[in-house]
Amino acid sequence: MWLWALLPICLAVFGTVGIWVVFGIAVSNETVNITERFPYISECGTYNPQSCIFAQICNVCAVLALWVVVIRFQQVRDYGQNSKVNIASIVLGFISCVGISIIGNFQQSVVMGIHLLGAFLAFFVGLAYFWLQVWLCYKAHPFKDRHWVGPLRATFCSICTVLVITMAILHNTGYKSRAAICEWALVMSFFVLFGLFGSEFRHIDFHQLTVQKQDII
Repeated sequence: MWLWALLPICLAVFGTVGIWVVFGIAVSNETVNITERFPYISECGTYNPQSCIFAQICNVCAVLALWVVVIRFQQVRDYGQNSKVNIASIVLGFISCVGISIIGNFQQSVVMGIHLLGAFLAFFVGLAYFWLQVWLCYKAHPFKDRHWVGPLRATFCSICTVLVITMAILHNTGYKSRAAICEWALVMSFFVLFGLFGSEFRHIDFHQLTVQKQDII
C-alpha cells in the first residue's frame, strides 16, 4: 500500500501550484500590484474570479489534510503509541483543517474577523500539530527513514516558528510587504511538512475499515 504515500505529496503539490496560480491570475488582472507592495496570499484570492478558485483550493486542501491527519493518527496508534500526545495531535489537526477551510470561504475583504480566526487556526494550531509530529516521529515505531525525516521535520518546524513570529511583528509594525513574503514562505514550508508524511505513509501495509454487526432481534 505504498500508494498512500502519494496522498500527502499530492496535497503539497496541489496546494503549492494552486496558490501560485491564484497569484498569477491576481497579477494578470491587476487586482494586486506587486510594484507597490508584495501581496498577502489572501489578498490575491479576495477578488473575482480568483476568489472562487482560491476557495476551492482551500477546501480541497482542507479535505486532503484532514485525510492525512486521520491516517497518521491511526498509523501511530497501530505502532502502539496510543498516547495523549497522539490524541492531541488529531484534535489539533482537525482544528487546523477547519481553519484552512475558513480562510478560503471567508475572504478578508468581506469578513476580516472570521478570516483572521481561520488564519490563526491554520497557522498557529497547525504549527503546534507539526511540533507534536516531531515528538511522535521519535516515539512511534522506528522506521528506516527516521534518521533524515526527524531532523528535516524539526528544521522546517523551527523555520515555520520563526516565520510566524517574524510575520506577526512585521505586520504590526507596518512592514506589510515583508510580512507577506514571510507568509508565502510559511505556507510553502507547511506544504513541505505535509509532503514529508509520504515517507512514513509508504510503510503502511494495509488499511481496513471494520463495521460491527448488530444481532438482529
